[in-house]
Amino acid sequence: MQEREKKIYSVTLLGSAVNAVLIVLKFVAGFVGRSSAMVADAVHSLSDFVSDVIVLIFVKIAGKPRDKSHDYGHGKFETLATLIIGLLLVGAGVGLMINGIESVIDSLQGTVLPRPTMLALVVAVVSILSKEWLFRYTLKAGKRLDSPAVTANAWHHRSDAVSSLGTLIGIAGAMFLGDRWRILDPLAAVVVSVLIIKSGYDIVKPCIEELLEASLPEDKEKEIVRLVKTVPGIVAVHNLRTRRIGNGIAVDLHAKMDGNITLSEAHEKASAAENAIRSVFGSNSIINIHMEPVSKVPSHKK
Repeated sequence: MQEREKKIYSVTLLGSAVNAVLIVLKFVAGFVGRSSAMVADAVHSLSDFVSDVIVLIFVKIAGKPRDKSHDYGHGKFETLATLIIGLLLVGAGVGLMINGIESVIDSLQGTVLPRPTMLALVVAVVSILSKEWLFRYTLKAGKRLDSPAVTANAWHHRSDAVSSLGTLIGIAGAMFLGDRWRILDPLAAVVVSVLIIKSGYDIVKPCIEELLEASLPEDKEKEIVRLVKTVPGIVAVHNLRTRRIGNGIAVDLHAKMDGNITLSEAHEKASAAENAIRSVFGSNSIINIHMEPVSKVPSHKK
């Protein structure tokens, strides 16, 4: 197992362990503590746990080297895992919204919602603190490892912390403000569900773009052109095509250079351009450079 893959596993396993404990605590607190919001929060944590399992499975596949059936490697398996996590997040948000709206309607029709107990309140606080810490730890690891799946999982942890915050507000209001304010519990769940759905959308959107072969952002493409033109003898770049593959990128471009130099010299310049791109975008970048001759090299070439 590669070092990067080991670190991703380590971070994800830690998140899984924390989620497993929280799932048990939340379900117990929800049913024993008479809080429908806490039960919904437990379901959200369960989706978080499932996402951890998905990351563990797909990152292992994504770490496999290129083979005959995958000439560009297996990086998009990690993208697929990220997409599934985002969809789970959207699904959890929709589920929380539906449950919250149903409870709000029941309350407006005169149904007295049950008063949560102190157990539910304490578990909500524990959930907020533990998930916020886990979010910060996982996000830092995701950026360091350049793993979109780990980063997506970090934001899933944050959404769980926000969900628990909404649950805490609802539980506290229902406990201390009287019977008519118990509607705060389901209302808070509805508000939080909107935030969760938005977070899921933000994760899903770039994954869909990558799977549909969307180009890299314009600023990234300009940086690639700049890097290539730092190589002495390469005077222009055109026909640039880019895309993302998991945590790496693929680049195809035409590099114009003096047509009178030898093939070996042209190859050296192309290799130097590849190394320049990899120095910024990662050693696993897939780069194809077509060497195109020009009859006259401008005197101001770089």
